[in-house]
Amino acid sequence: MKIIDLSIPIDNTTPADPLFQRVRIDYTGHEEGAHQLTAQFPGLHVEDLPEGLGWAVETVTLSTHNGTHVDAPWHYHPTMDGGRPAATVDELPLDWFFRPGVRLDFRDRPDGHIVTAAEIQEKLDRIGHRLRPYEIVLMNTAAGAAFGQDDYIHRGCGFGRDATLFLTGQGIRVVGTDAWSWDAPFRSTLRRYTETGDASIVWEGHKAGIEAGYCQIEKLHGLEQLPDTGFTVACFPARISRASAGWTRAVAIIDDNHKIGDSA
Repeated sequence: MKIIDLSIPIDNTTPADPLFQRVRIDYTGHEEGAHQLTAQFPGLHVEDLPEGLGWAVETVTLSTHNGTHVDAPWHYHPTMDGGRPAATVDELPLDWFFRPGVRLDFRDRPDGHIVTAAEIQEKLDRIGHRLRPYEIVLMNTAAGAAFGQDDYIHRGCGFGRDATLFLTGQGIRVVGTDAWSWDAPFRSTLRRYTETGDASIVWEGHKAGIEAGYCQIEKLHGLEQLPDTGFTVACFPARISRASAGWTRAVAIIDDNHKIGDSA
């Protein structure tokens, strides 16, 4: 069995998000941690600890949408599936997040391109795969290779309403992308909106969740390492009460005995 990490690191330096959403990690080293530890035990002194050292601790300030994360339907709108209350991340069925995976390669599409349902079907035909309900579909875009670069958030193609409803219409409940967003980069959408004034193009892939509730994994990494099929995705989101998303250490599991039709 081979396990492939599909998650990005969370750190203070990588430009993985817009400025308003940057991560902050404060590090407490063993020396400072020694004073924190001894303060919990009156009469204990720093020199009583092995080498005078205590614990190391990190304090992280971030949003639920930093790092590799799973978006819940609540992120897109208060309702889903034609009027039902939208599910928050802690309400989602766990078995959605351990399923056979399918990788579709859209690295040939330019930044800002809006992938259509027909283009998804073309990619499926090319790899000879028919989607099955609850498979996890991962989109390998040009953004993956740009991770770590200043323009990462502007890279990769996006998936609009048409493509999203095509997938949910076939029973897909979890999709993923190595781009910053499931939708096209905001810079590209802004250009189109300025030209057309059409508000329906803003966040259209996300807003498709109003009609059919689904989840998306954003900021995946290393998808080019995967085969088209024949692997399992594990991407359980953190259980954050009433949240619109949860962080995940997404991985792909490749097993010689894996059968594509298997379900968790």
